[in-house]
Amino acid sequence: MKYRFLEDLTSDVLFESYGSTLEELFENSAEALFSVICEIDKIEPKEKIEFEFEGKNLEDALYYFLSNLLAESEINEVFLCKFEVEIQESEEGYKGKVVALGEKITPEKGGTVVKGITNYKFKIERSREYKATVSCDI
Repeated sequence: MKYRFLEDLTSDVLFESYGSTLEELFENSAEALFSVICEIDKIEPKEKIEFEFEGKNLEDALYYFLSNLLAESEINEVFLCKFEVEIQESEEGYKGKVVALGEKITPEKGGTVVKGITNYKFKIERSREYKATVSCDI
């Protein structure tokens, strides 16, 4: 399972995402986020967005990664559907880069507008695999 949606909140969407690696966790988190924003299975990988991100810990890195994806999506007016993440631990925390693919925004493929990522229940856990809990303000 890549991700699943949790409790039905009035002003937030809460999901858990999973990955056997950090890269997979971040990619699945991005996919969960954009499955809220658009009909992700109908989006074609025509446009490319690339950026770097970092955080002093894993939670910060994921928070900034998802927040930057939202911002880049809005600035470039694209719905994103495919994500390729590289991340590594550094002396300052975690650093990564992403290549995200998608297509120009069209109203008929739109979903729910996500205003931002919140700190509500936001966390990353590790047992056999990584699990992130993410809340989106809608």
